[in-house]
Amino acid sequence: MQKDAYTLILEAIDEGIYKPGDRLVESELADRFGVSRTPIREALQRLETQSLLARDGRSLIVASLDHNQLAELYVVRTELEALAARLAARHATPEEVRVLRDMVEEDRKLLGDPKALSRANRRFHKQIHLASHNRFLVQQLDLVHRSMALLALTSLAAEGRDGVALAEHDAIVSAIEARDEEAAGERLRDHISRAFVTRLKLDSGAIGTVG
Repeated sequence: MQKDAYTLILEAIDEGIYKPGDRLVESELADRFGVSRTPIREALQRLETQSLLARDGRSLIVASLDHNQLAELYVVRTELEALAARLAARHATPEEVRVLRDMVEEDRKLLGDPKALSRANRRFHKQIHLASHNRFLVQQLDLVHRSMALLALTSLAAEGRDGVALAEHDAIVSAIEARDEEAAGERLRDHISRAFVTRLKLDSGAIGTVG
């Protein structure tokens, strides 16, 4: 299925092709993605409405999150993700649980590759969202994860974080497999909290990166 201009630009921001502060130019985006300028213009307006782009004079730039916005985003993400894990423990089909388990095993091959692991991490969390079987929760989490695209560096780039994060994923899946709603929620809550601490340390320069 062909991706629309909005999805193409959002993915480019998410993958770090365009970083916070970068200027987005209609003609350049149209050339890059091989589409006309009209859908590009509409996509930029939509992204600006969602606060993913900001005005800098007459130009549109990729927005950035200040410390308070980052903290607010993680508060909401933590609560919604924990709810998704609890509901997944209650509603996930055996096949959905199997997919989660397989994801954890497959992702072990990506240790040491922060970009690939970051993409795999998004797929893992999205699978938990879907396994909650609550469409309204999935919609809200999609909004939260769109804003996560504004974070220029994945917390998985921190030295040693990738292996720890994968162990946390393993523990979350084990709780979902056991149908232990409280444990699933708490383990995912703890996982997001640790990721937030790591990101704060990265932003302050307190820890190094790999890759």
